[in-house]
Amino acid sequence: MDTVELKKSDFYFDLPQELIAQDPLEDRSSSRLLVLDKDSGEVTHHVFRDVVDYLRPGDCLVLNDTRVIPARLLGEREGTGAHVEVLLLKRRERDVWETLVKPGKKCRPGTRLSFGGGLLKAEVLETVEEGNRLIRFEYQGIWEELLDQLGEMPLPPYITHKLQDRSRYQTVYARYEGSAAAPTAGLHFTEELLTKIREKGVSVACVTLHVGLGTFRPVKEENVLEHHMHSEFYQVTEDAAEIINGTKARGGRVICVGTTSCRTLESAADESGIVHAGSGNTEIFIYPGYRFRVLDALITNFHLPESTLVMLVSALAGREHVLDAYGEAVREKYRFFSFGDAMLIK
Repeated sequence: MDTVELKKSDFYFDLPQELIAQDPLEDRSSSRLLVLDKDSGEVTHHVFRDVVDYLRPGDCLVLNDTRVIPARLLGEREGTGAHVEVLLLKRRERDVWETLVKPGKKCRPGTRLSFGGGLLKAEVLETVEEGNRLIRFEYQGIWEELLDQLGEMPLPPYITHKLQDRSRYQTVYARYEGSAAAPTAGLHFTEELLTKIREKGVSVACVTLHVGLGTFRPVKEENVLEHHMHSEFYQVTEDAAEIINGTKARGGRVICVGTTSCRTLESAADESGIVHAGSGNTEIFIYPGYRFRVLDALITNFHLPESTLVMLVSALAGREHVLDAYGEAVREKYRFFSFGDAMLIK
């Protein structure tokens, strides 16, 4: 497909509401796994823990070790007591955050907010791109502890159930705080499964990309190329770069867990596919026609119709193969989105 003609509607598929997973499974690794051969389009069905059978000694599994912060704060506007919801998106300075505020119209610069009966106070400083607000917070004590006490996990809008156990919206290897959403492909891994994978001779490299809410922002333009990706912070350590580059040099495959790991590597690599250590912000948008520099295979969840994530997996496996596989997943009643089942594109 010529990238000039990429239309949002080319990535539409019909998804019954009841297939949107509302709760995580009790055992992370017992999700279902659909395996898609990106060359032939062939699809097979498995349980997630079988993923180890598809990894070979000498391969490298790349994980995103970001940690979700309890970024959803419920409070009120001072003076009126009117309800307000603030979602922390990105730290700009020590106590200044870029946020998403509801209702936004009532929160003009100068508006004062209060959370937890005044334990945390805030002032709206300015409106920035896409209607987001810069807010300065005021408090006594330690910010992280206060956030832990007052904040809620920022579950995606399509999950309406309350999360009983916060840790289920974190990967078992989550380490560096900063995400407004989980890198959900990683939710299927347990410590036991990772141990099995290492024992098979597969190396594991961790990179960090702090997931922003742009992940859930719908593509509004019918011409896909007009969509602007939000910026996200990423970091690749010397160790991770060395493991990944060494894997490629020895002829092993690089298998990314999640679109966030994939976007990190593709942002950190040069034209010849060498990954460079460092940190920065990426707005990389991957859609059909893109030539992957590093990634060979991808473990990912099932994504929203017409989303940038469906476009990314279509770049890897071909739009028709992906939409056929999604059709099969719907027929077989796979569970979709954040708490849903997984797919390996090999």
